[in-house]
Amino acid sequence: MNTQELIIVLDFGAQYSQLIARKVRSCDVYCEILPYDTPLATIVARQPKGMLFSGGPASVYEDGAPHCDPKIYDLGIPILGICYGHQLMAHQLGGQVESTGKHEYGKTELEVLNSDDLFAELNPQLISWMSHGDQVQSPPPGFVGTARTHNTPIAAMANPARRLFGVQFHPEVVHTPWGIEIIRNFLYRQCGCGGLWTTESFVETALREIRATVGEDRVLCALSGGVDSAAVAALVHRAVGQQLTCVFVNHGFMRKGEPEEVQHTFAETFNLNLVYVDASRRFLKRLKGVSAPEEKRKAIGEEFVRVFEEEARRLGKFPWLAQGTLYPDVIESGTRSAAKIKTHHNVGGLPEIMDFKLLEPLRNLFKDEVRSVAAELGLPPSMTWRHPFPGPGLAIRIIGEVTEARLAILREADAIVIEEIKRAGLYREIWQTFAVLPPLRSVGVMGDHRTYSHPIILRAVTSEDGMTADWARIPYDVLERIANRVVNEVPGVNRLAYDVTSKPPGTIEWE
Repeated sequence: MNTQELIIVLDFGAQYSQLIARKVRSCDVYCEILPYDTPLATIVARQPKGMLFSGGPASVYEDGAPHCDPKIYDLGIPILGICYGHQLMAHQLGGQVESTGKHEYGKTELEVLNSDDLFAELNPQLISWMSHGDQVQSPPPGFVGTARTHNTPIAAMANPARRLFGVQFHPEVVHTPWGIEIIRNFLYRQCGCGGLWTTESFVETALREIRATVGEDRVLCALSGGVDSAAVAALVHRAVGQQLTCVFVNHGFMRKGEPEEVQHTFAETFNLNLVYVDASRRFLKRLKGVSAPEEKRKAIGEEFVRVFEEEARRLGKFPWLAQGTLYPDVIESGTRSAAKIKTHHNVGGLPEIMDFKLLEPLRNLFKDEVRSVAAELGLPPSMTWRHPFPGPGLAIRIIGEVTEARLAILREADAIVIEEIKRAGLYREIWQTFAVLPPLRSVGVMGDHRTYSHPIILRAVTSEDGMTADWARIPYDVLERIANRVVNEVPGVNRLAYDVTSKPPGTIEWE
């Protein structure tokens, strides 16, 4: 990554602050997220070219609300406040922020009053995405309102002389379709960025950092076959060559045919040092009697590490464990500023004490960025565009206890789902699709006989980054083929249901 032009996002507790960072990076500008109370000296030392303030759930005038050092406005750095960040800027600089009882949620018509600065080359009438209760009633001295809505007179404000800006709407979400232009105008027109951060520059920098970090040490890579761990394996292999050994642990929760495919691809196509470990019986035994999702994830995460430790001792000394942790994994597992949604087996699910130091070169990347890195490293499209598959695999798509019989049902149903989605030409359009096996039975009629069998739940979503998602509008004829095949071809199944919940309020996975 090229950090010559760094943008900092100050996080005020918004669950999706990272979407701001993702939008910045999509403009070929590197950015990092820091807590709202990061010391001023730390920010100055980083020499950012600009800053963005995130949204957040608090009210700026409440006791204990997160505030940044007000001296930050005197640094001469361009700042764009979003939602809570917009209100905080107004509050700290002498404006008025209050709750009027006129809330705005969802798509809202926006009228641009000043087409300079942030709104340059945009239409005067726009659709924005709002989510707020408080609002700026009057801007601080030196600021002017630059946009308004029916309920919000100061939907955007600017002090061009100080290069300070605020917007009440959310330009980082896809529901503000022109939001990327707001961010791009801020980065290029106000911060003077030149777009130096690219996939090529990330790979070059990552290779240098891996070599400097690892030195002459050997590295063990946790390889699952997904694009995340595959990109890590290719990246580390390019950096340190034969110092890398990949260990593929078959925990028994993989999809149909995947263990064989992974071994073929990496051992024969990429010529990596690959060790295959069949630990399926061991993992199934570890989950015996375990039904709670968090317990499953933590048990699987710990068992993974123990298997890797055993293999490392058998193969020789491996101080480093490389794994494909991504930024959404970190955020959803809980950070200082964001609540825990679920523990990812490779983050919060790791044991406190282990024999390895972690090497996570993709930890600050989003899924779409990882796909670009994978393509840059020469991974085949079938792997680069493989749908996300959680580390715990089918174990967290079986609701309740995982048994061999339930795994067999879900594995066959899931294979049919993937096959039909590919057959319909929808695989690249859909972010993620899979089958879920709930702990239920339903009455049916098959061959004039009453059945009392399992339902299968179909989950398919569209998304850009996995942090927000919408249910996929699969054509009825495709849904019909999937339902017919699952019910007819998978023993023990007599019903298929389709999950049409977005994220939020749901998550993509069921556990």
